[in-house]
Amino acid sequence: MTATHPSLPLYQQVAGHYRQAIAAGTLAVGDRMPSVRSLMGLHEVSLSTALQACRELETAGLLEARPRSGYFVRAPSRPALAPIEEPAAGLPDPAQYVGIHQRISAILARSQHRDIKINLGGACGAPSLYPTAALRTATARALRRYPDLFGSAAEADGHPSLRAALARHALRSRIQLAPEDVVVTHGCTEALNLALRAVAQPGDVIAVESPTYYGLLQILESLGMRALEIPCSPQTGISLEALELAAQTYDNIKAVAVVPNLQNPLGCVMPDAHKQRLVAWCEARGIALIEDDSCASTYEGETPLAAAKTWDTTGNVIHCASLHKVLAPGMRLGWIAAGKWQARVEMLKFGLSRPNEMLAQIAVADFMGTGAFERHLRRLREQLRNQREWMAQAVAGSFPAGTRLTLPRGGLHLWIELPAGMSSETVFEQVLAHGIRVMPGSMFSNSNRFDHYLRLNCGNPREPAIERALETVAGVVRRLAP
Repeated sequence: MTATHPSLPLYQQVAGHYRQAIAAGTLAVGDRMPSVRSLMGLHEVSLSTALQACRELETAGLLEARPRSGYFVRAPSRPALAPIEEPAAGLPDPAQYVGIHQRISAILARSQHRDIKINLGGACGAPSLYPTAALRTATARALRRYPDLFGSAAEADGHPSLRAALARHALRSRIQLAPEDVVVTHGCTEALNLALRAVAQPGDVIAVESPTYYGLLQILESLGMRALEIPCSPQTGISLEALELAAQTYDNIKAVAVVPNLQNPLGCVMPDAHKQRLVAWCEARGIALIEDDSCASTYEGETPLAAAKTWDTTGNVIHCASLHKVLAPGMRLGWIAAGKWQARVEMLKFGLSRPNEMLAQIAVADFMGTGAFERHLRRLREQLRNQREWMAQAVAGSFPAGTRLTLPRGGLHLWIELPAGMSSETVFEQVLAHGIRVMPGSMFSNSNRFDHYLRLNCGNPREPAIERALETVAGVVRRLAP
């Protein structure tokens, strides 16, 4: 296949080819799509890529699957949702001191004072997605093995068994780490906090993706640092062209903070070539690169995603991650591999929060050392894929014309662009009255530029209460649509 957009993932290139054929009438309603095996041969792609291309078209409402017959072009009940458009790669807005905490706190406080029945705005999955029974067993086993654990001092940088388990886990992201390279933290939030403290001072400029996770903006605000928002593509991540323009304007950028794999909230994956360019770009300019790789294990592709640190040869990339979204939200276990800032991070960790408690670390290391961990990740990826695709189909079938959506290949969120002129904070307020919480897009930028977007959580299994909640959200959006 000749790719019209070679920077896109292969499955999207294949899907785009047939999206155009359907739009042109080359494939008419009722026509059968080429079989999955035919797609593999025609486009020289893997089975997983061919299947994902078909699922992409099915989610968009262009195909329907018929048992033992394959995929057929369907007559959509309404136009399929268009993907979110690419941002302009011009000069970013000026770097700003972050002042978002009060706005975020006000939004969260309004939901905390209501009786929330369904949370579609969370950051992790439902408890049923996680191996809680197995972790309870591992915890009991740890207490039997270490009966004096509660009377013993904690290891400074994390329990050796967990540091070793995390170093092994990093091999999945193509990172070579020794256990002593890993510092265990209180979730990824503390890891990012330590990374920023290690490389920058109050008043310094930090380049961030736009949109970006609001927790990062809160950290920057607490540290008195300035955020320089760089446009982020829903397909390929942070704009390297816009970043170059920003560097020509600001000569005091101290760090670039990114989520290369399954970015929050967009869900995009930066192509490996872009990751490599970004690593080299930062190294050449003496700018630290801080990556959050917490969701990479949820990626549904057959080949695990590589972290940016894969291409780090000088220690300039600080790798941060956590198990919060993929294994045990209640344990708040994260880690950081800080490269040439390792000693400073170890000092900051000890001075700021001291070591994590040991019981959770030992129990998780025990679980990660068994085949049950990989089996859990496989189940989690499959469950999340089903839930994302169902929710995307539901949004496509119930939200008003003008809604846009790009379906990610992992993670726990959908990023939805509402019709022009709509305010996500208004949607937030109105669905809150029904006991439902969503995340307004205004929380994901210091400059409040994404108020016409919503982030929905896909971590809840499909069940009647969730279906009704999503239909309620859709009904509110339809009533408010211009």
